[in-house]
Amino acid sequence: MYLTPQHILLAGASGLTGEHLLDRLLNEPTVTRVLAPSRKPLAEHPHLENPVGDPAVFLPQLSGRVDIAFCCLGTTIKQAGSEEAFRAVDLDMVVAFAKRAREMGARHLIVISAIGADPKSSIFYNRVKGEMEQALKAQDWPQLTIVRPSLLLGERLEPRLAEQLAGPLSRLIPGKYHGIEVCELARAMWRLALEEQDGVRVVESDELRKLGK
Repeated sequence: MYLTPQHILLAGASGLTGEHLLDRLLNEPTVTRVLAPSRKPLAEHPHLENPVGDPAVFLPQLSGRVDIAFCCLGTTIKQAGSEEAFRAVDLDMVVAFAKRAREMGARHLIVISAIGADPKSSIFYNRVKGEMEQALKAQDWPQLTIVRPSLLLGERLEPRLAEQLAGPLSRLIPGKYHGIEVCELARAMWRLALEEQDGVRVVESDELRKLGK
């Protein structure tokens, strides 16, 4: 059974995955409105609404019906500047976005987490991602889809050295640790959005690659 999404809320549209997903959404005939708040203006499109500014300010002001919400928010400790700043984005902002999406009527949330996410992990990054998943599950979504991609492969405006070095190697690793092309991830997220399945679904990277082919 499939949903026919009409009104989409998207966070992180200016990021690597978000921009690919936004392009796909705007070219889908069933999508009549994409509400994509961002810090910087996005390219104009007849079906795009793009509030620009500080998310902490405009998030409570978002309005209109929402059917499905996508969350592609994420940063690195280096970009954020500290572990505290990283948590503010990858945990606090994600949870706040999801809460607002639910208030706006969204019944399905598709969120990007990470391979190895675990609230009890000794690795800070994995622990925060696990805490984020835990917090979203506590929101009691009718349908929550958590995607856990491995290393994302794609051209960033601001290249990350670690990803540039690890990228070629990740293509050789089998299973869920094999790197995933960002275009495949975006396609997989859209396909998952069309599936109607109550409760929580966690999709690991190997399944994402199959869905995104």
